[in-house]
Amino acid sequence: MSNATETYREAAQSALRDDLILTHLDLVKHIVSRLLAQLPPGVDEEGLLSAGIVGLVEAARHFDPQRGVAFKTYAYPRIRGAVMDELRRNCMLPQKMLEKMAVVRRAYEEMSPPATVEALKAATGLTEEEILDVLACIRMKHILNGADAVEPLATVIDHRTTNPLQALEEEELKDALVAAIQQLPERERTILALYFQEELRLREIACVLKLSESRVSRLLNAALFQIGEYLRARNLVPSESS
Repeated sequence: MSNATETYREAAQSALRDDLILTHLDLVKHIVSRLLAQLPPGVDEEGLLSAGIVGLVEAARHFDPQRGVAFKTYAYPRIRGAVMDELRRNCMLPQKMLEKMAVVRRAYEEMSPPATVEALKAATGLTEEEILDVLACIRMKHILNGADAVEPLATVIDHRTTNPLQALEEEELKDALVAAIQQLPERERTILALYFQEELRLREIACVLKLSESRVSRLLNAALFQIGEYLRARNLVPSESS
Protein backbone atom coordinates (compact mmCIF):
# COMPACT_ATOMS: atom_id res chain seq x y z
CA MET A 1 0.00 0.00 0.00
CA SER A 2 1.44 3.39 -1.03
CA ASN A 3 2.01 6.17 1.47
CA ALA A 4 -0.63 8.25 -0.28
CA THR A 5 -3.21 5.47 -0.02
CA GLU A 6 -2.41 4.89 3.65
CA THR A 7 -2.67 8.60 4.37
CA TYR A 8 -6.04 8.75 2.61
CA ARG A 9 -7.33 5.71 4.54
CA GLU A 10 -6.28 7.19 7.88
CA ALA A 11 -7.88 10.52 6.98
CA ALA A 12 -11.13 8.76 6.05
CA GLN A 13 -11.14 6.81 9.30
CA SER A 14 -10.47 9.98 11.27
CA ALA A 15 -13.30 11.76 9.48
CA LEU A 16 -15.65 8.85 10.24
CA ARG A 17 -14.70 8.93 13.92
CA ASP A 18 -15.22 12.67 14.13
CA ASP A 19 -18.61 12.37 12.44
CA LEU A 20 -19.69 9.57 14.78
CA ILE A 21 -18.68 11.63 17.81
CA LEU A 22 -20.38 14.83 16.68
CA THR A 23 -23.61 13.13 15.62
CA HIS A 24 -23.94 11.13 18.85
CA LEU A 25 -23.29 13.77 21.49
CA ASP A 26 -27.03 13.80 22.18
CA LEU A 27 -26.78 10.11 23.06
CA VAL A 28 -24.39 11.01 25.87
CA LYS A 29 -26.80 13.69 27.13
CA HIS A 30 -29.68 11.22 26.93
CA ILE A 31 -27.86 8.55 28.93
CA VAL A 32 -26.77 11.00 31.61
CA SER A 33 -30.19 12.65 31.90
CA ARG A 34 -31.93 9.27 32.29
CA LEU A 35 -29.50 8.29 35.03
CA LEU A 36 -29.68 11.62 36.85
CA ALA A 37 -33.44 11.29 37.28
CA GLN A 38 -32.87 8.34 39.61
CA LEU A 39 -30.00 9.88 41.57
CA PRO A 40 -30.02 12.29 44.52
CA PRO A 41 -29.68 16.05 43.97
CA GLY A 42 -26.15 17.40 43.78
CA VAL A 43 -24.57 14.76 41.54
CA ASP A 44 -21.99 16.40 39.25
CA GLU A 45 -23.76 16.40 35.88
CA GLU A 46 -20.85 18.01 34.03
CA GLY A 47 -18.47 15.34 35.32
CA LEU A 48 -20.80 12.59 34.12
CA LEU A 49 -21.18 14.27 30.71
CA SER A 50 -17.40 14.56 30.37
CA ALA A 51 -16.98 10.88 31.22
CA GLY A 52 -19.71 9.96 28.74
CA ILE A 53 -17.97 11.89 25.98
CA VAL A 54 -14.75 10.02 26.74
CA GLY A 55 -16.71 6.78 26.41
CA LEU A 56 -18.16 8.01 23.11
CA VAL A 57 -14.71 8.87 21.76
CA GLU A 58 -13.39 5.43 22.73
CA ALA A 59 -16.40 3.77 21.10
CA ALA A 60 -15.84 5.73 17.88
CA ARG A 61 -12.15 4.82 17.93
CA HIS A 62 -12.80 1.08 18.13
CA PHE A 63 -15.97 0.89 16.05
CA ASP A 64 -15.83 -1.38 13.00
CA PRO A 65 -18.78 -0.75 10.66
CA GLN A 66 -18.05 -3.99 8.81
CA ARG A 67 -19.34 -6.01 11.77
CA GLY A 68 -22.89 -5.04 10.88
CA VAL A 69 -23.74 -3.47 14.24
CA ALA A 70 -25.25 0.01 14.42
CA PHE A 71 -22.93 2.49 16.10
CA LYS A 72 -25.58 3.55 18.61
CA THR A 73 -26.01 -0.07 19.70
CA TYR A 74 -22.24 -0.48 19.98
CA ALA A 75 -21.63 2.80 21.77
CA TYR A 76 -24.49 2.80 24.29
CA PRO A 77 -23.05 0.32 26.82
CA ARG A 78 -19.58 1.87 26.49
CA ILE A 79 -20.86 5.38 27.15
CA ARG A 80 -23.00 4.23 30.06
CA GLY A 81 -20.11 2.21 31.45
CA ALA A 82 -17.85 5.26 31.40
CA VAL A 83 -20.55 7.32 33.12
CA MET A 84 -21.05 4.63 35.77
CA ASP A 85 -17.30 4.42 36.40
CA GLU A 86 -17.22 8.18 36.95
CA LEU A 87 -20.18 7.95 39.30
CA ARG A 88 -18.45 5.21 41.31
CA ARG A 89 -15.33 7.34 41.64
CA ASN A 90 -17.30 10.31 42.93
CA CYS A 91 -20.27 8.87 44.81
CA MET A 92 -18.97 9.43 48.32
CA LEU A 93 -22.00 10.30 50.40
CA PRO A 94 -21.59 12.70 53.35
CA GLN A 95 -21.73 11.18 56.82
CA LYS A 96 -24.95 13.03 57.56
CA MET A 97 -26.66 11.36 54.61
CA LEU A 98 -25.34 7.94 55.61
CA GLU A 99 -26.84 8.48 59.06
CA LYS A 100 -30.21 9.43 57.56
CA MET A 101 -30.11 6.34 55.36
CA ALA A 102 -29.52 4.16 58.43
CA VAL A 103 -32.43 5.80 60.26
CA VAL A 104 -34.78 5.29 57.30
CA ARG A 105 -33.69 1.68 56.83
CA ARG A 106 -34.37 0.87 60.49
CA ALA A 107 -37.81 2.46 60.34
CA TYR A 108 -38.60 0.74 57.05
CA GLU A 109 -37.66 -2.69 58.40
CA GLU A 110 -40.20 -2.26 61.19
CA MET A 111 -43.05 -1.52 58.79
CA SER A 112 -45.40 -3.96 57.15
CA PRO A 113 -45.86 -3.32 53.44
CA PRO A 114 -46.90 -1.07 51.97
CA ALA A 115 -44.71 1.51 53.66
CA THR A 116 -45.37 5.15 52.76
CA VAL A 117 -43.36 8.33 52.72
CA GLU A 118 -45.75 9.73 55.31
CA ALA A 119 -45.15 6.74 57.59
CA LEU A 120 -41.39 7.09 57.20
CA LYS A 121 -41.67 10.78 58.03
CA ALA A 122 -43.59 10.02 61.20
CA ALA A 123 -41.20 7.27 62.25
CA THR A 124 -37.97 9.16 61.59
CA GLY A 125 -38.79 12.82 62.13
CA LEU A 126 -37.33 13.63 58.72
CA THR A 127 -39.04 15.87 56.19
CA GLU A 128 -40.59 14.60 52.96
CA GLU A 129 -37.67 16.04 50.96
CA GLU A 130 -35.17 14.32 53.23
CA ILE A 131 -36.97 10.98 52.91
CA LEU A 132 -37.10 11.21 49.12
CA ASP A 133 -33.42 12.23 48.93
CA VAL A 134 -32.55 9.22 51.10
CA LEU A 135 -34.52 6.93 48.77
CA ALA A 136 -32.63 8.41 45.80
CA CYS A 137 -29.29 7.76 47.55
CA ILE A 138 -30.29 4.18 48.26
CA ARG A 139 -31.31 3.75 44.62
CA MET A 140 -27.94 5.15 43.54
CA LYS A 141 -26.10 2.63 45.70
CA HIS A 142 -28.27 -0.13 44.22
CA ILE A 143 -27.48 0.97 40.69
CA LEU A 144 -23.77 1.05 41.45
CA ASN A 145 -23.85 -2.36 43.15
CA GLY A 146 -25.19 -4.01 40.03
CA ALA A 147 -28.44 -5.46 38.77
CA ASP A 148 -28.19 -8.62 40.90
CA ALA A 149 -28.39 -6.73 44.21
CA VAL A 150 -31.78 -6.96 45.94
CA GLU A 151 -32.82 -3.71 47.59
CA PRO A 152 -36.51 -3.18 48.35
CA LEU A 153 -35.98 0.48 49.20
CA ALA A 154 -34.48 1.03 45.76
CA THR A 155 -37.86 0.09 44.30
CA VAL A 156 -36.60 -2.15 41.54
CA ILE A 157 -39.72 -3.40 39.84
CA ASP A 158 -37.85 -5.95 37.78
CA HIS A 159 -34.16 -6.70 38.26
CA ARG A 160 -33.66 -6.28 34.52
CA THR A 161 -35.04 -2.76 34.42
CA THR A 162 -35.98 0.26 36.50
CA ASN A 163 -38.73 1.25 34.04
CA PRO A 164 -42.11 0.40 35.58
CA LEU A 165 -43.91 1.06 32.30
CA GLN A 166 -41.95 -1.56 30.36
CA ALA A 167 -44.06 -4.46 29.11
CA LEU A 168 -43.60 -7.42 31.44
CA GLU A 169 -44.14 -11.10 30.67
CA GLU A 170 -45.81 -11.99 33.95
CA GLU A 171 -49.52 -11.23 33.62
CA GLU A 172 -50.05 -11.00 37.38
CA LEU A 173 -47.24 -8.48 37.73
CA LYS A 174 -48.43 -6.54 34.71
CA ASP A 175 -51.96 -6.24 36.09
CA ALA A 176 -50.67 -5.22 39.52
CA LEU A 177 -48.34 -2.69 37.95
CA VAL A 178 -51.23 -1.07 36.08
CA ALA A 179 -53.22 -0.93 39.31
CA ALA A 180 -50.23 0.52 41.19
CA ILE A 181 -49.82 3.29 38.66
CA GLN A 182 -53.53 4.05 38.62
CA GLN A 183 -53.58 4.64 42.38
CA LEU A 184 -50.91 7.35 42.12
CA PRO A 185 -51.88 11.03 42.23
CA GLU A 186 -52.44 12.51 38.77
CA ARG A 187 -49.25 14.60 38.86
CA GLU A 188 -47.08 11.56 39.62
CA ARG A 189 -48.79 9.57 36.84
CA THR A 190 -48.06 12.42 34.45
CA ILE A 191 -44.39 12.51 35.44
CA LEU A 192 -44.07 8.74 34.94
CA ALA A 193 -45.65 8.99 31.49
CA LEU A 194 -43.49 11.93 30.42
CA TYR A 195 -40.32 10.33 31.74
CA PHE A 196 -40.73 6.69 30.69
CA GLN A 197 -43.07 6.87 27.70
CA GLU A 198 -42.20 10.23 26.16
CA GLU A 199 -38.58 9.99 27.39
CA LEU A 200 -38.45 13.64 28.35
CA ARG A 201 -35.56 14.87 30.46
CA LEU A 202 -36.12 16.24 33.94
CA ARG A 203 -35.68 19.82 32.85
CA GLU A 204 -38.20 19.30 30.05
CA ILE A 205 -40.75 17.81 32.45
CA ALA A 206 -40.07 20.67 34.84
CA CYS A 207 -40.90 23.15 32.08
CA VAL A 208 -44.11 21.33 31.17
CA LEU A 209 -45.32 21.15 34.78
CA LYS A 210 -43.81 24.48 35.87
CA LEU A 211 -41.85 22.84 38.68
CA SER A 212 -38.17 22.81 39.59
CA GLU A 213 -36.02 19.92 38.35
CA SER A 214 -35.34 18.85 41.92
CA ARG A 215 -39.07 18.73 42.67
CA VAL A 216 -39.73 16.62 39.58
CA SER A 217 -36.93 14.26 40.59
CA ARG A 218 -38.37 13.87 44.09
CA LEU A 219 -41.89 13.29 42.77
CA LEU A 220 -40.54 10.64 40.40
CA ASN A 221 -38.79 8.98 43.35
CA ALA A 222 -42.00 9.13 45.36
CA ALA A 223 -43.96 7.50 42.53
CA LEU A 224 -41.42 4.71 42.11
CA PHE A 225 -41.38 4.08 45.84
CA GLN A 226 -45.18 3.89 46.01
CA ILE A 227 -45.29 1.50 43.05
CA GLY A 228 -42.64 -0.71 44.61
CA GLU A 229 -44.47 -0.83 47.95
CA TYR A 230 -47.78 -1.61 46.25
CA LEU A 231 -46.15 -4.60 44.57
CA ARG A 232 -44.19 -5.62 47.67
CA ALA A 233 -47.42 -5.78 49.66
CA ARG A 234 -48.61 -8.35 47.11
CA ASN A 235 -45.34 -10.35 47.25
CA LEU A 236 -44.48 -9.43 43.68
CA VAL A 237 -41.06 -7.93 44.46
CA PRO A 238 -38.40 -8.96 47.01
CA SER A 239 -39.26 -7.99 50.58
CA GLU A 240 -35.82 -8.50 52.10
CA SER A 241 -32.45 -7.09 51.11
CA SER A 242 -29.47 -9.35 50.67
